[in-house]
Amino acid sequence: MLNFTHVPGENHGRIVLYALSTCGWCRKTRKLLEEMGVDFFYIYVDLLVGEESSQAKKEVLRLNPRGSFPTIVVNDETGIAGFDEEQIRKLGGM
Repeated sequence: MLNFTHVPGENHGRIVLYALSTCGWCRKTRKLLEEMGVDFFYIYVDLLVGEESSQAKKEVLRLNPRGSFPTIVVNDETGIAGFDEEQIRKLGGM
């Protein structure tokens, strides 16, 4: 099971951010979600090892066939691939 970091905020469904620790767009996405005050979970896929790494990468590919980062998943369905500020703001009703 993957160990996500939880950022508390206003509930807009289960929002999960798959990111890379070295990715500027991923940092920008996380910062925007935090500024919006939404409840979300995130994980840095590049910091995982072994089975956790394989599991996270498979999950990203299942939800985002391009396998790009950041990948945001809303309620276990594909949400947003890449940084799209307009779409991300819609998650928080902004």
